[in-house]
Amino acid sequence: MSKFRNALAAIAIASGVLLPAMTSPAMAAVDTSDPTRFVQTLTTDGFAAMKTGSREAAKAKFRALLAQNVAVDQIGDRLIRRWLPKITPAQHEQYKASLPGYVVGTYADRLFEYSDATVKVIRTQPTAGGGADVITQVTKPGAQPIAATWSLTKVGGAWKVLNLNVAGINVAMAQAADFDSVIQRQGFDALLKMMAARK
Repeated sequence: MSKFRNALAAIAIASGVLLPAMTSPAMAAVDTSDPTRFVQTLTTDGFAAMKTGSREAAKAKFRALLAQNVAVDQIGDRLIRRWLPKITPAQHEQYKASLPGYVVGTYADRLFEYSDATVKVIRTQPTAGGGADVITQVTKPGAQPIAATWSLTKVGGAWKVLNLNVAGINVAMAQAADFDSVIQRQGFDALLKMMAARK
């Protein structure tokens, strides 16, 4: 799993986007009216959320609200696309159930390293199939700015994150390669066991 773990900035930023949309009185809902506003409000509220409460509370919100801003099912199936014809429905359901917890358990702590980061939208461009890419610059005090492109899709009329490319690292492709490595060496059940252990 070294390839994805070495991309700490990508993981922190990718994880950070999943924390927003906490509909508490102090925090407005993410604006899904257009791609630019979606990324702006998502990242602003997301990084602000990391500065409040305990890490365990943030993780709980992270887990509970993962599906609100990210196309989890689409991403999950893409990560194991080559294995879908070979696994059982039961294995697929277990995988889908384990994915959010795996993301939280593996990467949540790293997102706090970017609690003081800011995200500036550079431009937004449409993509095939009615999606959009939002090109941004992520700046953390004392560090060089990082280019990040948010690939968005519409699910049920609302924008959701489908992928993220950070500093040239395609997050979904890197994670898919790591999952492939585990499955090729040990089998799909080994992947499920590893994911369950990271909750």
